[in-house]
Amino acid sequence: MAYGPIVRTSKPPQTGSTVGHFCSHSFQRQLSSLRPSPYLCRSGLAGRFSAARGSLQINALDAAMPFDFESRATSRMKESKQLTVGIVGFGTFGQFLAKRLVQAGHKVLATSRTNYQSEAKEIGVSFFRDADDFCEEHPDVVILACAILALEKVVGTLPLQRLRRSTLMVDVLSVKQFPKQLLLSLLPPEMDVLCTHPMFGPDSGKGSWGGLNFMYDKVRIGPGSRRQARIDCFLQFFAEQGCRMVDMSCEEHDRLAAGTQFITHTVGRVLGEMSLQPTSIDTKGFEALLRLVDNTNNDSFDLYYGLFMYNQNATEELARLEAAFDSVKRQLFTRLHALLRQQLLTPGMLSGAQLPPVPELPSTSPNSLHSSSTEQAQSTENPSAAAPSREPKSQQPAVGSNGKHEQPAHSAQSMPVKLSQDA
Repeated sequence: MAYGPIVRTSKPPQTGSTVGHFCSHSFQRQLSSLRPSPYLCRSGLAGRFSAARGSLQINALDAAMPFDFESRATSRMKESKQLTVGIVGFGTFGQFLAKRLVQAGHKVLATSRTNYQSEAKEIGVSFFRDADDFCEEHPDVVILACAILALEKVVGTLPLQRLRRSTLMVDVLSVKQFPKQLLLSLLPPEMDVLCTHPMFGPDSGKGSWGGLNFMYDKVRIGPGSRRQARIDCFLQFFAEQGCRMVDMSCEEHDRLAAGTQFITHTVGRVLGEMSLQPTSIDTKGFEALLRLVDNTNNDSFDLYYGLFMYNQNATEELARLEAAFDSVKRQLFTRLHALLRQQLLTPGMLSGAQLPPVPELPSTSPNSLHSSSTEQAQSTENPSAAAPSREPKSQQPAVGSNGKHEQPAHSAQSMPVKLSQDA
């Protein structure tokens, strides 16, 4: 309680004065912020000063009276903009979100299987080793920032009965249909459910979040203006960080993410298996590939496996990727047909002669092409095998005891003699 100064006056109070005499406007402004003290009347000080040296009068201007709701409304407005956000799973992504939430002025709590007490203290987060103690803090919003494979176990072991029944539960997983169905089946029907996917992480969102996509789906929001104001305040946090807010259903998200996020992680994983290394002649495209490898392989394999396991569209996209790779291979090897390679390796071609046009391949299967090429090669090496012999079987060359063909009676050596006798 602020006490007002006791002002002694010798003149009677006059109209227009703040105290019992005329005073400056600056002094009046200073006194306008003071509240009347009830202790002056109780102690009788006012009566003694009035009887001895004059009257005492203190008028409080614009005081916060019991019927003044302006200060109360202002206080409630400030509190409505500040949320108590609890994070379940305080790993890399959980700490990534906590830093921004604390910077925005929200109160952040956290719990996790691993002890992140020191990391939480450095960020300004209250960390709880016990999930019961965490839930008894009654956070307004609970963010499930655990791994995809661990979501069912985490929600099943969380003491939900210690939370408020109107708590807003938010998931930030990279797949959406699976957590939507799981939360609707495991959470009490009074709890609100918001499925979100920040389309960025600690690497891509290390600096500004400006222009980064943030997908959300208001799966279940209970009646009441306070619930709607709470979810609006939570989403407004990401909008104020510069995110591009995308209102989308969980089903549509998984369909699109299979052809974008899953394919990106797959290509990055494949290139990572090749152990690509930077060189002194790298192109911009190759540098982009190296960054892709770093970004995707920094995430755990469990995350990549979850993108495949819990998105029903991932299998189809993986088959399309494999078919596309086979198509490119076929285009390459078709150009390397056996006939074209034989022409390119001809000595005349190597001397600078004009290359022949590329022949059009017959529309036959690869097996038939292989068999016809084999037959053609055999006929070139052994012309006699290509056409059947017109000689009787008795005239075929016999094989001697030494394994060599015996010369028949009418061999090539006796042929000129026969011709000369006829002449």
